[in-house]
Amino acid sequence: MGIRDRGNIKWTAMMLPEHVKLLRDWKEEDRIQKRPELDEQKLEEMNEIIHEAMAFNQTLSFVYFERERYRILVGDIHYADPVRKELRIVDEFGDRHDLKLKDILDIRYL
Repeated sequence: MGIRDRGNIKWTAMMLPEHVKLLRDWKEEDRIQKRPELDEQKLEEMNEIIHEAMAFNQTLSFVYFERERYRILVGDIHYADPVRKELRIVDEFGDRHDLKLKDILDIRYL
C-alpha cells in the first residue's frame, strides 16, 4: 500500500457515504467500454474477409464486444448462419464459439 492508497483512505473517511458511493460508481463507469459503431465501408470489408476465409479455409483473428469488454478470438469459420446472424468459429483447441455478427468489430487475417 503506497502513499497514494493511504490518501484515498484518509479522504474517504472524511466524506459522506453518498459521496463515497458516487466516487465508486464513477470509477466503475470508467472501466466500462462503449461499443463503437461501424461504418458501411468497414462492414463491407469484413464481409469480404469472411467470404474469402471460408472459401480458402483461412484462420482469422476476431475482435468482438461482449459484456462491455473487447475480446479477441483466433480461429476458423466453421459455418455462417444467416438466420441467426452469427458465425460459428472453431478455435485452435477445437472449441466452438458462436459470434453474433453485430458484436464483431474487426476481422483480420493471421
